Amino acid sequence: MTTLDTEVLVIGSGAGGATTAAVLTRAGRQVRVVEEGPAVAPGSVEPFSLEEMVAKYRHRGGSAALGAPPIAYAEGRCVGGSTEINSGLWHRLPAAMAEQWRRAHHIDEFTPEVLDRCADWAEREVTVSCVPDAPPRSSAVLADGAQRLGWHAVEVPRVVRYEQDGAAKQTMAATLLPRAVAAGAEILADCRVDRLVRRGRVVVAAECRRTDGTGERLTIRADQFVVCGGAIQSPALLQRSGIRRRIGTGLKVHPTIKVAARFPFALDHGDVPMHRITEFTPDLALGGSANRRGQVALALADASPEAATAMADWQGIGVYYAAIRSEGSGRVLALPGLAAPVVTYRLTEADMSRLARGLVHLGEALLAAGAVELHPSVIGGRVVHRAGDLVDWWPAVTRARANLMTVHLTSSIGMGEDARAGTDSFGAVRGFDNLRVNDASLLPDAPGINPQATIMAIAVRNAEQALSSW
Repeated sequence: MTTLDTEVLVIGSGAGGATTAAVLTRAGRQVRVVEEGPAVAPGSVEPFSLEEMVAKYRHRGGSAALGAPPIAYAEGRCVGGSTEINSGLWHRLPAAMAEQWRRAHHIDEFTPEVLDRCADWAEREVTVSCVPDAPPRSSAVLADGAQRLGWHAVEVPRVVRYEQDGAAKQTMAATLLPRAVAAGAEILADCRVDRLVRRGRVVVAAECRRTDGTGERLTIRADQFVVCGGAIQSPALLQRSGIRRRIGTGLKVHPTIKVAARFPFALDHGDVPMHRITEFTPDLALGGSANRRGQVALALADASPEAATAMADWQGIGVYYAAIRSEGSGRVLALPGLAAPVVTYRLTEADMSRLARGLVHLGEALLAAGAVELHPSVIGGRVVHRAGDLVDWWPAVTRARANLMTVHLTSSIGMGEDARAGTDSFGAVRGFDNLRVNDASLLPDAPGINPQATIMAIAVRNAEQALSSW
């Protein structure tokens, strides 16, 4: 067995882990980052392709929260984490929501001013920009539909650098992780942390094994441990290590229902639409999804028994979504003998009603934009050609028929000084002197927007506070 030593061990390399590593290494700390998944060179696989799913996704994209209905979800499992697979849409946490979280969860030093300063840091590190020219047609139809209905829509900036030869997504593997390495950090890919070894209030080591096929066992000793595995893997690791109090409860997601929309003209299929209809935010948002050939086929499958026939002219079909903030919640539970945690999620009746409303509003917008055929992600759902037929979607969105997914998972540990939180206001795990969490699991609630900017801002804040207390 190999034994390694470091000052700070950061477990996970996504938005939280990469930000933590960058802040700490620049302050002169010796940092080692361990990542369960492989290192995949930026740009080496086609975005949103089957090859990318095999290389970068956990379970090749096949994960689900159990419930009625179940909710499929995706996690990155590679160096850079889920920043390597998400759309890169960049939303700062609204000031009103920050204030609401601060008051409701008694979070110290969680003001809009603090978060904006930390978001400024993140935006200097990763290029955040809008499309320099006209938006692609798959995105513009959302703005067109909203305008025709008198609704508000915006182009959401993305973590993308636009160049003459195309757009380069500014993931953690392309930005903060290389800079952390340049400042002295080490990254160990293909390395899963099975559990943390504890002695009283102190974590002394992480027991790991290589996932590159060798099965090699490693022990990594450190002075400080920062868990950044995300809303599913962070609570699972803590539970495997015997740390269970307030850990793994309160999981939040953005439940999402989709429509495959056929237009009488060809759409682009190389990227994710960057426009978003914000008329109903923060509780409901309408936007666009990845729409490669495979994603179009999956979106057609629920409502279209003859999906193969519908695919004959797939170039004119785009995939769009309605996502809600959920009243329901879920749980992450690591069980002995199971390599993966069990994830459950319970939607409320109000959630189901919001999803039905969102599906109908999405249909209205797409028809207003010129769509001629709409296929909902509802088993046996009516294929709609005109606005008057959308009324049939309301009763069709049931627990037995709705096909839901999400790419945003948060809140399974929670931070704050109230009884619900698994850590203090800055991610320190209660009862331990050298164990912190610094990722999406800390968010007190789902924000109703892509959470990457919020995760990174909180990670900067917490890493700076850690430096002041070590």
